[in-house]
Amino acid sequence: MKTLVHALFIIGVVAAGLAAGFLNMPGEWYASLAKPPFNPPNWLFGPVWTVLYVLIGWAGARSFLRRSEYPGTFGLWIVQFVLNICWTPVFFGMRNMVPGLVIILLLLAAVLAFIGRARHHDRLSAALFVPYALWVAFASLLNASLIYLN
Repeated sequence: MKTLVHALFIIGVVAAGLAAGFLNMPGEWYASLAKPPFNPPNWLFGPVWTVLYVLIGWAGARSFLRRSEYPGTFGLWIVQFVLNICWTPVFFGMRNMVPGLVIILLLLAAVLAFIGRARHHDRLSAALFVPYALWVAFASLLNASLIYLN
């Protein structure tokens, strides 16, 4: 049962993330923006997000399986995932960088809150979210830089 839950969460999270990305491709608009010197190459985003979505799904499954003991942790997982999926259509689909920045900063806060809560009872889930927190912090800086430069 646990293996099935883990598989479903990982597959579901990866599929949702990929769908959000494919439905809201950056395109010419993003290519035309002035970018900061630390902007990664475009090819890097897909592999990084795929790995992160696997980690997010794994932590989500663990939180789901312990939701009756620690409902707040799973609640935070849901909040961060909704914010994660909302950022792409707002930033790329609607081309709204400022609302995108608001969403990604809320996402970063939710990811950090998840880590803070999970570290008390599920150190593995907290650790799975550390690379995610680092990437979202970097993406927040990138989002803010794009606003500043454009």
